[in-house]
Amino acid sequence: MRTLDEIAQNLKSAGVKKVQIGIDGGSAKMKNGRTIIWSFAGGWEHVSMNDMSKTPTWEEMCDLKDMFWRDDETVVQYHPAKSEYVNNLKHCLHLWKPIEQYSGTLPIPDSILVGIKGVELQ
Repeated sequence: MRTLDEIAQNLKSAGVKKVQIGIDGGSAKMKNGRTIIWSFAGGWEHVSMNDMSKTPTWEEMCDLKDMFWRDDETVVQYHPAKSEYVNNLKHCLHLWKPIEQYSGTLPIPDSILVGIKGVELQ
């Protein structure tokens, strides 16, 4: 995860309206009405984005990832077993990265399982 100074600068560049920072994270209200909450406690780095009327897009979640993590870091959006679902805010999405690294990196599926790099389908 980026430093608090880097995060603050990135939020400012993205149009932050109000920021609150605590000992294990913070929150930001954006000019576009979105709320961002982040933390680095409980064994996880975590960032969520919420808008009361619209779920964030893929592009917005990519921008969020770039605000809080470096280009060489992998973060995930979990889809847990239905018995473990928590949905307190209908239009809120979360990004996660474990603080404790095992084998140095977070395991990810091989990109060939997703598609072919460099090919854009219409």
